[in-house]
Amino acid sequence: EDGSESHAETPGSETSEECRSYQTCTNTALKVLGGLLMVLCVSSSWVGTTQVVKLTFQSFSCPFFISWFSSNWNILFFPIYYSGHVVITREKQTPIQKFRECSKLFGEDGMTLKLFVKRTAPFSILWTLTNYLYLLALKKLTATDVSALYCCHKAFVFLLSWIVLKDRFMGVRIVAAIMAITGIVMMAYADGFHGDSFVGVALAVGSASTSALYKVLFKMFLGSANLGEVAHFLSTMGFFNLIFISCVPLILYFTKVEHWGSLSSLPWGYLCGLAGLWLVFNILVHVGVVLTYPILISIGTLLSVPGNAG
Repeated sequence: EDGSESHAETPGSETSEECRSYQTCTNTALKVLGGLLMVLCVSSSWVGTTQVVKLTFQSFSCPFFISWFSSNWNILFFPIYYSGHVVITREKQTPIQKFRECSKLFGEDGMTLKLFVKRTAPFSILWTLTNYLYLLALKKLTATDVSALYCCHKAFVFLLSWIVLKDRFMGVRIVAAIMAITGIVMMAYADGFHGDSFVGVALAVGSASTSALYKVLFKMFLGSANLGEVAHFLSTMGFFNLIFISCVPLILYFTKVEHWGSLSSLPWGYLCGLAGLWLVFNILVHVGVVLTYPILISIGTLLSVPGNAG
């Protein structure tokens, strides 16, 4: 009898295992397909952002104002996240309730003014510097060169993670970092370390460096944050940018470092298109890391190099 019972249970257990195996394969396939779509979207949005910057510079050459204006759009991160969250989960939490829940990222007491400034200021400054240096580099070099140099930030992320976060040493990545740095030196040497080309390379490398530092610090302080908390934090950065960094474009305006005419004369179409594409790119990067494989996001950024060449 015992033998017949175990024999009867075997087909059912095998079917259950097959179902689980099939479900796992299906989930993996969907994740890969979603990742490939994410690669295309990340690459397209970054290429679009870079090309619109070039077009904007033809009629409006104020890189810090462009960087500041685009960074203000980070405020939309949390509203966009909340809208998607409500559609997917059907939760009945109000936006304020969800915002307070995600505020636990700043501590058990939520977000206070002191924590708002202390936690947000370093990241907001690094974000602004990354964008500003990238835009300055685009004034000196072609979009292809700047995109290629910016992709070196992955090498800098590894080096900083190894030093700061004590990540595992990997020889292959060290070789990749050395090759990336060699490529930077060769690009700078192409025009003899002088003129706009050398300055452009330095600006692009500076942008890649501040981007790497931002990502390492983000991983250090917010590595365990969920998507809602990340959206909350990025929206908070947008508010910090709007409140505290708005004085910088005004100072540059009155000192005539970056001077523009009346507000009605600004190319709002280009500015809004640029800010929108930049926002889409950043949303895809942060969502893609959670939903798919991080390596696919890196590939998407890398593909922007031939995309800008085309």
